[in-house]
Order: sequence, then C-alpha cells, then structure tokens
Amino acid sequence: MKPLTVNKIYFSPTGTTEKIVSAVSEGIGADNINLINLTPGSSSEKINIENGAAVIGIPVYAGRVPETFIERFSNINASGTPAVLIALYGNRNYDDALLELSNLAEKKGFNVIAAGAFIGEHSYSTYERPIAEGRPLKDDIDAAFVFGRQISDKIKKGDFTAPEIPGNYPYRDGVISGNIAPLTDENKCIKCKQCENICPVNAVRVSDSVLTDADNCIMCCACIKICSEGARFFSNEKINDIRDKLYNNFSTPKKAELFI
Repeated sequence: MKPLTVNKIYFSPTGTTEKIVSAVSEGIGADNINLINLTPGSSSEKINIENGAAVIGIPVYAGRVPETFIERFSNINASGTPAVLIALYGNRNYDDALLELSNLAEKKGFNVIAAGAFIGEHSYSTYERPIAEGRPLKDDIDAAFVFGRQISDKIKKGDFTAPEIPGNYPYRDGVISGNIAPLTDENKCIKCKQCENICPVNAVRVSDSVLTDADNCIMCCACIKICSEGARFFSNEKINDIRDKLYNNFSTPKKAELFI
C-alpha cells in the first residue's frame, strides 16, 4: 500500500476540536500529515487537495457549522478525496452541524466516508457553571483514536461508501451575536496580549487598554479560556441565561456518536 497522507483541516479557537482531529488522524496511521489550520486570521490562498485522505473538524455553534469556518473552507477544493468529518459540541446537541458539514465538504469535492460527533468543554463553561468541563478527556481521545483505526480499515478495504449522517434541512437557526463580546477586568489584566494573539477574527486589540470589536466577535471564548489572569469574562444577560440553562439541563456526560 502506498504511503498515506492525511490532510488535517480544522477550525479550533479553544483547541478542543484540534485534539480530536489529531487523535483520529493518528488512529488512521498516516505516513504524512498536511496541516491546514483555518483558525488563525484569514487567508485568500486557494488550496487544492488531490491525494490522501482528509480529517475535517469544526466546533458546533448553536447546532451549526461556524460561519468563519465556512468562509475559510471556501478556498479549499478536492478531487474525490476521502474525508472524515468531526463535529465537537459542548454536551447539548450537535443538531444539524454534521449534516451541514457533510454537504459543504461534498460541494468542495470531498467524498465523505465517516463522521463523528464528539464532546468538548462548552465555550460558556465556567468554574461556577461547568459544562463538559475539561473535555475531551483521555477516554474521548482514546475513542477518537480507535475511530481512526476503524476508518483506516475501511480505507484499506477500498470501501469509500458514505454513512448516513443525521440532521435536518433546512438547518436550524445559527448564532446571532447581537453585538456581544467578552469584557476585560482592567485590574487583573497584565496586557500580555494572549487574548489578542489567539482571537481567530482579530477582534481584540491590546494597548493601554483592551479593546474588543463586538461587531466582529464570534463569541468563541478563546480569549477567556487562555487568559492566565482570569481578566476576560462575559457579563451579559443573554449569555448568562444560556449558561444557566446548559448547566441545569445538560450536565450528564454524553458519549461520542460515530458514523462509518
């Protein structure tokens, strides 16, 4: 069997989706890895994928594929490349995200042969209101690796059939930001610029103070998660209400759902 290249394609502001994509890729047993990280900044570079396989991962935002990923993924094209889809959600529901991702991938020339919905710590999770805290955990990573092994077996058998992926069309409504963004406690902030560096849409600027462009913020909470001083936070009635509902109704740990 000729060497297999796996193209890792993902959007992962808080790093949880990347962990699952990497574990699946390792399970497939690639000889070569081609990394296509769509998280930082934006690029108009056109990418054509003509060989190997692809593992494509996204975090689920309100049951949908993030619009930022859709915009950046539009520059990628494939020629029948076998693809594995990963949707990582915060223990509520992935709703139509996997189906939407499958339709996007197929339109770009990928041949979807497997898909999985995994659990990651919810973006709105806090110490006081933990939602899937710390996930993906070791068991999640191990399950992703075994899933990759199953996909490897499928590829070796020459089986490139598409699984049945759940979801509905028309898709459910996605995220409506409503000019909401994290705030900064200037008494805690040390101006280290971690928040500025990690923001996937360049909505944060640090100088004498921290400025956040709420119009462009996608509420991924990457800046909150990375802040070593706990200076970034949400103080918004809508976000607090969503967080409380998630904590009260979706605290029972869920397991990955796999389609192959």
